[in-house]
Amino acid sequence: MPRRPPAPHPLAREAVPGRAREALPALVREAVLDAAAVVLPVSCAGCGADGRSVCRECLAALAPQPLAPLTLDAANLAGSTVSVTASARYERVMRAVIVAVKENGRRDAATPVALALAASVHRALEGVRVDAGAPAIEIAMVPSSASAYRARGFDPVALLVRRGGLPGPARVLRRARSTVAQKSLDSAARARNAHGSLAARSRLDGRFFLLVDDVVTTGSTLAEATRAITAAGGNVVAAAAAAATPRRSSNTRASDDITVSGD
Repeated sequence: MPRRPPAPHPLAREAVPGRAREALPALVREAVLDAAAVVLPVSCAGCGADGRSVCRECLAALAPQPLAPLTLDAANLAGSTVSVTASARYERVMRAVIVAVKENGRRDAATPVALALAASVHRALEGVRVDAGAPAIEIAMVPSSASAYRARGFDPVALLVRRGGLPGPARVLRRARSTVAQKSLDSAARARNAHGSLAARSRLDGRFFLLVDDVVTTGSTLAEATRAITAAGGNVVAAAAAAATPRRSSNTRASDDITVSGD
């Protein structure tokens, strides 16, 4: 009897961004948001306009847009490179909102970014095939450093996972050593800085993971997470982020590929 072809993993069907939206009808939801803006005045995290956490114009600009998947400079347990999917470029409105959430504590503005991450997860898993009886694919993320958590009071990626309606992340990674801030480093320095900074909390034999992050730039953090999980016997099937930093070159166009990596 011929074997049935492997089916898409159930998580790919569960991670549809629409399920993360409120269940209220659109008109009722708009009225609730308008009423809340009167009682608790806020400014748009994207443009600064008064009235809502994220105004209608910025919400439209934050709608997930398919970007070409890229690959990390890291191999999984099967020896395959890991594909990374993002739904927006880390620029303009998306950058402003992510900065507001992460650096200014604007958790009220996190939902549009979370929906972009959920869209990335959904697309990343569309190509994942598993045999019947295979273990579930788990979401994993790079833990915030202790200092970052103390400063913010929350983990931004964990917040996005929750707001995006995704399954809770498996806490399988830990910080093995401290690192310096990545923002001022070039690609090679980022890779050196990240290497060896993560370790698995325990053996991960037979488990499959999809890595998530908020923003990726050169691939170093997600590559290090892949290395740490693989070293513990786990397998990374894909990675996803809400946004990715575009290449900075004279011939970059809106449709061009982007380079990726963690913070």
